[in-house]
Amino acid sequence: MKTLKDFDFNNKRVLVRCDFQVPLSEEGDILDDFRIRQTIPTIEYLIKNAAKIILMSHWKPEGTAKPRSLKSISLRAEELLKQKIHFFNDCIGERVRQEIEKMKPGETSFLENLRFHKEEEENDENFAKELAKLGDIYINDAFGVCHRAHASIVGIPKYLPAGAGLLLEKEIKVLSNVLEKPWRPLVAIIGGVKIATKIKVIENFLKIADHLLLGGEVANTVLIGKGILVGRPLPEEKILAKIEKIDLTNPKLHLPVDGAIALKDRGEDFLREGAIGTFKKDEGVFDIGTETRKIFKEIIKTAKMIVWNGPLGLFEDKRFERGSREIVEEIVRNHSAFKIVGGGETVSFIDKLGLLEKFDHVSTGGGAMLDFLAGEKLPGIEALRS
Repeated sequence: MKTLKDFDFNNKRVLVRCDFQVPLSEEGDILDDFRIRQTIPTIEYLIKNAAKIILMSHWKPEGTAKPRSLKSISLRAEELLKQKIHFFNDCIGERVRQEIEKMKPGETSFLENLRFHKEEEENDENFAKELAKLGDIYINDAFGVCHRAHASIVGIPKYLPAGAGLLLEKEIKVLSNVLEKPWRPLVAIIGGVKIATKIKVIENFLKIADHLLLGGEVANTVLIGKGILVGRPLPEEKILAKIEKIDLTNPKLHLPVDGAIALKDRGEDFLREGAIGTFKKDEGVFDIGTETRKIFKEIIKTAKMIVWNGPLGLFEDKRFERGSREIVEEIVRNHSAFKIVGGGETVSFIDKLGLLEKFDHVSTGGGAMLDFLAGEKLPGIEALRS
């Protein structure tokens, strides 16, 4: 795979695929510009090497029905770069091509949201060709969408010389080390809600990690599938079949032994802590309990490499943030371990605690990170190898 150092960018039009999928407040303000900031070094490198930089991305904030204009993202990037960025009202077309032809070396422009065109997600060949006409070189710096086979990810490299940006190069290097030459003991922590997106990485970590700690609804689903938590619907058949294959006696696997229990609707002030399997039909487990925290923290103390993706409880509710918070604090106290975290919710939570800079690598990918660590081939990365 080629990287930035393999190209002569002087006076070349460079299409840069970014991942600016950032959270938005109800008032329309950008809540976290982490992903924008992570791509700035690649843009600055291209500016210094006299490229004509054309940024492109998608943006569909959580909770919104449709893709949103990238204008405000462009303005934030402009602030971070401390340089004017010319914003286009579309991402293809004759007018866009004409304006790009006027660009001078070192200048930066920004295309409108790729997903305003349905052909982007459909990986339409003609759409990919139209995008490719805008540049001389293609650089992918969007690790967070490399697991998507979209036109701007896998289509454009068919028509232009292509390579990885600084961010993508770093993500591949760090996460490859986890799979191929981790520092041991390697401790993986997986939480969150959707086990369907994490079952493959759970299976892989049971092979390669020294310890796998499960929390959140992911752990609850495993316990339900094993018949330890009762009174809840079973997971879908495909997931249940995979859970049934998990050996609970595997010394690498660590599931919660107790939890913070409340009514399912979290109403009233009812809250108690109890052993897993003791909750009633109208109750739910929303965080790991005291004994589980003790066990997890003792394991984390021994680690030389730690990988974390997904909260260990419903931490948006203050009553159920303790498990995730204490685990974060224990991780950062382990100064000898190489610490990796990914997943939007987890990263935002750690950032609110003011501890994000204590991690050695903060991945910009949620689903992409999980797929990579599951040993899957990511379409966006494979497209750069061909």
